[in-house]
Amino acid sequence: MKRSFKLENLDCAHCAAKMEAGINKLEGVTASINFMTARLTLEAADDIFNQSVDAAQKVISGIERDCKIER
Repeated sequence: MKRSFKLENLDCAHCAAKMEAGINKLEGVTASINFMTARLTLEAADDIFNQSVDAAQKVISGIERDCKIER
């Protein structure tokens, strides 16, 4: 499954790059973040997709505490 999400309170382009790299280290997950549009595109198998979104949020929060994935 592949979905795009709005990132709320994304403030830093460098942080966005760190988030993308961190999320791409998750097993079975491919992600890209567009800082200009504040969008996360996440791709993972259907059976682990929701867990992958939760794991991506943990990565994001570890870099920018106030940044949230809008579901």
